[in-house]
Order: sequence, then structure tokens, then C-alpha cells
Amino acid sequence: MRQVIDDLKIFAGNSNAPLAREISHYLKVPLGEALVETFSDGESKVEVKENVRGGDVFVIQSTCAPGNDNLMEMLLMLDAFKRASAKRITAVMPYFGYARQDRKVAPRVPISAKLVADLITTAGASRILTMDLHSGQIQGFFNIPVDNLYATPVLLQYLKRHLNRNEVTIVSPDAGGVERARDFATRLNVSLAIIDKRRSGPNVVAEMNIIGEVKGQTAILLDDMVDTAGTLTMAAEALKREGAKRILGCCTHPVLSGPAIRKINESSLEELIVTNSIPLRAEAAKCKKIKVLSVAHLIGEAIRRTHMEKSVTSLFV
Repeated sequence: MRQVIDDLKIFAGNSNAPLAREISHYLKVPLGEALVETFSDGESKVEVKENVRGGDVFVIQSTCAPGNDNLMEMLLMLDAFKRASAKRITAVMPYFGYARQDRKVAPRVPISAKLVADLITTAGASRILTMDLHSGQIQGFFNIPVDNLYATPVLLQYLKRHLNRNEVTIVSPDAGGVERARDFATRLNVSLAIIDKRRSGPNVVAEMNIIGEVKGQTAILLDDMVDTAGTLTMAAEALKREGAKRILGCCTHPVLSGPAIRKINESSLEELIVTNSIPLRAEAAKCKKIKVLSVAHLIGEAIRRTHMEKSVTSLFV
């Protein structure tokens, strides 16, 4: 095994250092030495401290908050490795920022996800490894290979150990997440419910109707990310009114910006199960309702198989 991975190089930006260390431990490959700093005027500075010529380089960096800074660090690192003559450079982005801006929703607005895809490719990435893209079609924004992993195996394993599946209903908080929720419910062999939102204006939900039976059930609200937690907590209250016995949230990316933690603490949510694709901020880390699961072994195995030119298909299920 050691001979096979001799030219495997793993580097981490500032946003995912703890996750990168876990991945490094899983692969038994030391983290590469790279200096990622910020000048006093706010400019990012990157310097690779070891030889990567001819190496298979994996750069681990989520473009989470501060999104622009982390994105710039990623671009500079990719460019540094390209100029250092790395054989192949894979951008490992557990959380792909700007993914929600994947289409024109009004006149004269950018498609930011496409722009970010172009920037990453131009900077030097040979391929992309990411997890639970907000929209699957973003894979088509790249002209290089993209592997979009799913955190489903990690989340399912936890739920199977801790819940009585005879009393569980998976709930999609909106129509856009039905496919994800249906797949999750099928793998767990439980029932499915959908929340139909009616808006009275922008960012104002006037009414929530639940399609499906949740009375007396453990309702699990499933989404790819939780940002301000507005939809999640309102959905939890609607489920409580309909007689749900327990209400849990489940997501891959804990963005948790703005008033998210306050809303979660004040809500009927018993627990919010997330992954470490994004490191929790200090306030979120103190929240007793949040349970963090590690995806290090999943990403680490994808890196190992990519390096050894083996299929990663089994990791998608």
C-alpha cells in the first residue's frame, strides 16, 4: 500500500484543517506543508513548503464563511501547485459555496456557481471531489471530471443505530428536496411526508401544509444544508402541531449563519444531525442540540480510490 501512495500529496486550506487531519490519519499520509496567510491589507498569501513535482495533489478546502476568502485561498493554492509542476491536482471541496446561485432567477443577475466553476478550472484543478451539491446539474458547469459524493451512508448509519424505524417518517421541508427525501426514506425503509409552503411575499412563509402522516411519529426533517434555519424551525413547529412525537433535523452542510443557533435553541427540534463538511462556528459548537458526524473516512476513501485509479461508484450509495 505504501508504494502505491508514495506520490499522494494532501494539503489543506484554513477552512477544513480539522477534517483534513482526520483524512490524513485515515490514509496514513502526512499533511503537506503549505503556508496560507493573510497580509495586513487582507490579501491572501500561499506558499508550498515542499516538493510536489510529479505528485498527485489533493487540496482540501470548503468555500464556507468567509466564502470569498476561502475561495481565494483555494484558487491561489491550485495555481501554486500548477506552477510547481504537480502531475494532477484535485480540488476537494466538501462544501461547494455559491452552489445556490446556479441559475438566473431575475434579469441581469450572474450565474455565480458557473463562474466559480470556471475560476477553479482555470486556476489549475484537474478534477473536483465534492459532497452533496445543492443542485446536481452544477457538475455540468465544469469541463473536468466531478465526483459528487453523498453523506447519506454516514447519516443512515447513525439513524439506524439510534432510532426505532417502525416509528420514523422522513420529511422534505419543501418540494425541491422530495427526491432526496424519497431516496433516504427508501434506504431506511420508512414513510415519507412533504411540507408544502405558501409564501405571501419574498422570504415570508404564510402557510405550511403537511402532506403525509406524522402523528405519533419521529419526524426527521431532511435537507442538504441549513443556513439561517428559518424553514427548518418553522417546519418543526408545523410538525409539532400535527402531532409528531419527536422532531429531528438532518443535513450535510451546517452553514448556520445569522440567527440560526437562536432559532434552533428556541424551536421544537430535539436534535440537528450534521456532518463536518463545514466546521462549526464557536456559537454552534456550544449548541447542545447539534450532533456532528464525521465524513473523513468517506472522503478519504474517495481520495484513495481516485489516486489508485479505482472506481468510486460504491461510495455514492
